[in-house]
Amino acid sequence: METWLIIVIVAVIVVFALLLVAAIKGREKRLESRREEAGELRGEAEARARKAAEREALADEQAERAREERQVAQSHARRADEIDPDVDT
Repeated sequence: METWLIIVIVAVIVVFALLLVAAIKGREKRLESRREEAGELRGEAEARARKAAEREALADEQAERAREERQVAQSHARRADEIDPDVDT
C-alpha cells in the first residue's frame, strides 16, 4: 500500500473522529442549556405556586371575615326588628 493512501486514510479517520467529538460536545451543550432552562422554569413555577397559595389563604381569610360580618349584620337586623314597634314579628 502506498504511503499517500495511508496518509489519506489516517486523515479521513482523524477528521471523522474530530467531527464526532464536536457533535458529542454540541449535543452535551444543548442538553445542559435545556437543563438550565428547565431549572429556571421549575423555580418560576414554584414561586408562582407559593404566590397562588398565599393569595388563596388571603382570599379564604377575607371570605371568613365577610361571613362573620354578615352574621353580625343579620344579628343586628334581627335585634332591630325585635325592638322596632313598627315591625310585625
